[in-house]
Amino acid sequence: MTIQLKGITWNHTRGYVPMVAASQRFAELHPGISIDWDKRSLQEFADAPIQNLIERYDLLVIDHPWAGYAAEHRALIDLGALLPSSYLADQAANSVGLSHESYRFNGAQTALAIDAATPVASYRADLMEREGMRPPETWEELLTLARGGRVALPGIPIDSLMNFYMLCATLGEAPFVSAERVALRSTASQALEMYRELASLCPAGIYEWNPIAVYEAMTGTDEFLYCPFAYGYSNYSRAGYARNVLTFADLVSLRGRGRLQSTLGGTGLAVSAGCRHTDAAVRFAAFAADPAIQQTLYVESGGQPGHRAAWVSDEVNRRSGNYFRLTLPALDRAYMRPRYDGYLHFQDLAGDVVRDYLRDGGSIDRTLDRLDALYAESLRLRGGKQP
Repeated sequence: MTIQLKGITWNHTRGYVPMVAASQRFAELHPGISIDWDKRSLQEFADAPIQNLIERYDLLVIDHPWAGYAAEHRALIDLGALLPSSYLADQAANSVGLSHESYRFNGAQTALAIDAATPVASYRADLMEREGMRPPETWEELLTLARGGRVALPGIPIDSLMNFYMLCATLGEAPFVSAERVALRSTASQALEMYRELASLCPAGIYEWNPIAVYEAMTGTDEFLYCPFAYGYSNYSRAGYARNVLTFADLVSLRGRGRLQSTLGGTGLAVSAGCRHTDAAVRFAAFAADPAIQQTLYVESGGQPGHRAAWVSDEVNRRSGNYFRLTLPALDRAYMRPRYDGYLHFQDLAGDVVRDYLRDGGSIDRTLDRLDALYAESLRLRGGKQP
């Protein structure tokens, strides 16, 4: 009898193609098991609740803020109870930053980190060289470059919010350390002021752009030569993927604060609690996250691995313009978002608040009041407990 599994991932080369490639090879090694994959948009990946997916899919590629909901509602299989301790120890020891830990919640391993990402810098090295320029190293140099109209960054709500977190964390207070406020007013106000100053020097169209749109604009035209922070996509550092190649790098530094501490992203591979063939699904998850697959088949198929062995591999870096080594320091210091059950209520709504302030201006105090009110609502959804 053939076991038929169905998975859901996100609609980009990085999200879809490596899952199909890994599934094809897994099926060749395990006759009688077949895996089909559906795709959803990047926005749906960030916003759509997994409770709508667990009854339809066996395998889910998820974002780590879902870990709290999954653990509280037992929506996903606890992989920690089914995989060998030696395997899990290797995953933890070879995590890229907090990627592996981000899927662990209240003792449950809700997913395996198959993909690692955080906002990093990128630039057109050919344009920089042609125009006798160099990438900025400090926030002040970034503002100077942006005044020339050649800088772009993603400004849709989710990215606006993630970069607000970044600036708060870098300025000295990571968000959500208190149950009363998202961040200290002085820290949050400074973060918003700095962010709006930079965003005002970028084209108005950025508020419709996600990282992919930024990278397509940078590689498809010569209009923009630098992006200070956007979730990294190693695809654009590889020859042949786009018309022009991007070089990726660590983030600029703030005076007295070191380099920016961006907000961890990436994806994890989870098994639905509704899966009827748990053993086969768990075996595939372990296969896809295995270091031998991650640094060969997975990355060769356009993936951006979650296992550290791939990030330090000479061959992987040779094929990607050294993307992984150049950006690894940013991953290792990245800030991990809250994952409590209820946090996603905040994330779903707060991005519009930050984006609206960046685009339209207004009162910082009223903006932060709205954020704090949304935070309080999210805590009430989990019984009022501090994350």
